[in-house]
Amino acid sequence: MEDKKIVFIASECQPFFASGGLGDVIGSLPQKIASASEASVSVLLPLYSKINPVWRNKLLYVGQMTVQLAWRKQYCGIFKYESKGVTYYFLDNEYYFKRSNFYGYFDDGERFAFFAKASLDAILFLELKPNIVHCHDWQTGLVPVYRRTHYGDNPVFTRTKFVFTIHNIEYQGIFSNDLDVLEDTFGISHFDSHLLEYKGSSNIMKGAMETSHIVTTVSPTYAKEILSPEYAHGLEHEVERVKHKLVGILNGIDKHFYSPSKDRALFVNYNQKSVENKVENKVELQKMLNLPVDKTIPLIGMVSRLVSHKGLDLVKGMMEELLVEKVQIVMLGTGDIHFEGYFKDLENKFGSKLRVIIAYNPDLSRKIYGASDIFLMPSKSEPCGLAQMIASRYGTVPIVRETGGLADSIKDFNLENGNGYTFAEYSPSALLSTVKRALSDYQDQDGWMKKVKTVMEVDFGWTKSAKEYLKMYEQVLKQ
Repeated sequence: MEDKKIVFIASECQPFFASGGLGDVIGSLPQKIASASEASVSVLLPLYSKINPVWRNKLLYVGQMTVQLAWRKQYCGIFKYESKGVTYYFLDNEYYFKRSNFYGYFDDGERFAFFAKASLDAILFLELKPNIVHCHDWQTGLVPVYRRTHYGDNPVFTRTKFVFTIHNIEYQGIFSNDLDVLEDTFGISHFDSHLLEYKGSSNIMKGAMETSHIVTTVSPTYAKEILSPEYAHGLEHEVERVKHKLVGILNGIDKHFYSPSKDRALFVNYNQKSVENKVENKVELQKMLNLPVDKTIPLIGMVSRLVSHKGLDLVKGMMEELLVEKVQIVMLGTGDIHFEGYFKDLENKFGSKLRVIIAYNPDLSRKIYGASDIFLMPSKSEPCGLAQMIASRYGTVPIVRETGGLADSIKDFNLENGNGYTFAEYSPSALLSTVKRALSDYQDQDGWMKKVKTVMEVDFGWTKSAKEYLKMYEQVLKQ
């Protein structure tokens, strides 16, 4: 990738602002691509008012432009920040981005249509001349669409290849198919309406899949799964249409950020050679959460959104039976009110064995990764999942259901190169029997410590994935 120029476009990025896995990916992957190749790498982001002030004060003003979309002409300021071989550009418009949240507004369609159009205008304004433009999730899905509808004869884009990554197909950017909405909000004429039209609505993800040169997902298994109605959330016909250009590449994690030897969130740091110190984190978390202090009791951790597709209905279906065992369980997350209420009620009933913290707390989540013996992730669907990788990094043995990225990253200990416990059937009984198998193995502490060291040895960093992305970029550039 010598002398190549790659531009990432996304709606969130660590450490500036993030609400989930997408922010982690955009915080890590561009830096890894830059360090693993000779490519020049840039990232385009909205300048939300929620940006951490520490970073806001480091941004340099680059210039401003007027972005035209349909009848609207809008100001767009451009700021930049450089770090680890990557230049981050922030596109500023307070009308669209000075809000208390990133998403969830009635005009999200218009907000991210502006961001998509502004991104293409910024590429021209900054004279980036990219070979690859890599867009992520529906919020950037109009970028390849506008490339086709608005910039068809622009020489800068004639050789540019557009890559679109689906991080979660459930969120597609579906809006009314009314011509007023298409022309007025998205600036798309009725001649081009077929690009977005899907099942009677305007579907931005569909448009992105249609107009990109390559479509990727965040694990090989998920790329296969979304061909079926069970996983595609209604988009299976379009996935089938583009399957010739569909690729699955497993995400990684930032090994420097998630490092038990350096993580300041932990009570006691440790590594593979000093893994016996890990248990001190269990003792300190037990004290902090007012659980009975006992080094020998197996501690099961769960850090998750409390929603059904994360397998919470399975956990609910077997939890009381599990709590009869010699075990302690710590759950952290927010989500559906009925799950929050159910598990809090259960905590009242099993106070010496269960702690449920209804919060989004990154510091506490890492304390749980460091303190737990076993990590639970029984998802119904999981495009990639990062928690099972983070848990492994901290020597916490994962129990996962065989779906999406969980199936690609964790193999059962019964198999060669096993690095966790897995089950296939989506039922409370299958989950419970797998947990009981792990609890039984835990009784043999020498054997268990070998398992802990095994899971810590697996490299879930970005190196391998970055190579696969670079290889994919090379292939698409030859098309």
